[in-house]
Amino acid sequence: MNTAMVIGGVEILPGQVRQLKVPVAKLYTDTDMSIPVHVTRARKAGPVVFVSAAVHGDELNGIEITRRLIEKKIKLLKGTVIAVPMVNVYGVLNQSRYMPDRRDLNRCFPGSPKGSLAGRMAHIFLHEIVRHCDYGIDLHTGAIHRSNLPQIRANLDDEETLSLAREFGVPVMLNANLRDGSLREAAVSNGAKILLYEAGQALRFDELSIQSGLKGILNVLSALGMIRKRRIRKKIEPFVANRSDWVRASASGIVREYATLGKQVEKGDLLAEINSPLGELISQVVATRSGIVIGKQNIPLVQEGEAMYHIAFFGDDAEEVAEHIEMMQEMVKPVIAEQTDL
Repeated sequence: MNTAMVIGGVEILPGQVRQLKVPVAKLYTDTDMSIPVHVTRARKAGPVVFVSAAVHGDELNGIEITRRLIEKKIKLLKGTVIAVPMVNVYGVLNQSRYMPDRRDLNRCFPGSPKGSLAGRMAHIFLHEIVRHCDYGIDLHTGAIHRSNLPQIRANLDDEETLSLAREFGVPVMLNANLRDGSLREAAVSNGAKILLYEAGQALRFDELSIQSGLKGILNVLSALGMIRKRRIRKKIEPFVANRSDWVRASASGIVREYATLGKQVEKGDLLAEINSPLGELISQVVATRSGIVIGKQNIPLVQEGEAMYHIAFFGDDAEEVAEHIEMMQEMVKPVIAEQTDL
């Protein structure tokens, strides 16, 4: 039976579309703070899916993906979509990854109604949003000064989660362990199937990441029968990375980069050179195994031991993965060019 859903004290009936605000703790200026939430409900009962962004307040791509999802005014055949463009509203306000108490919100779940500010917010989000849901898509980017190739991280040992990850339609999937205190862990504990989408970098919009994320969400909703089947001209075949590692700096200095995101590398390939300020070559950074660059640091300064390149290993499939990454990039290029001409 499709019954009323209550979020933040507001009742949302089947067939309704509602925008609401879930109250959280005030700022010390006595300014009210709230989590913005957009709920779309079909008249017919079905899966309940949340789409969340900015659990880390400096990860902005997800905010734009969610905004475009809301702007599309999707017509649901069944079920409910709960879109939350900003979870960590404090971090967004301060352009910071963290909460004002310097805690990482994505390490504070399930939280507590009487705990720290981060713990209280985690509890509110879990109680008001996640408890209603059967599925979730949590949107992230790389950390500050780091970029991630569009990728899905999930428990790929679960057959349904693996199926949805494939439907999302980005070339790279990582079978990622649940992290203690993460939203993904708490949601799974509440019975929801969760996909974590990683793409782009903090404090920047990246059109490839945004378009790939929006298409991925629509693909998942279509696979769940919540919207009409989508016509896909070219299907991106995802591949599961059996392992991934970071290549670290062997010296401190100024970086000259050779490897880019999505590049296929062979063991021993030159990824970067590290030079002194006076022009002396100090060290070369090389690939330790063959694979695809799925993450990298962007700042051209490095300290010895810092992570520089995140390489995923696909065995014999690496060349096909690289081809599908190129296909994904080509599909987005015409749209970017069109926007640039406006």
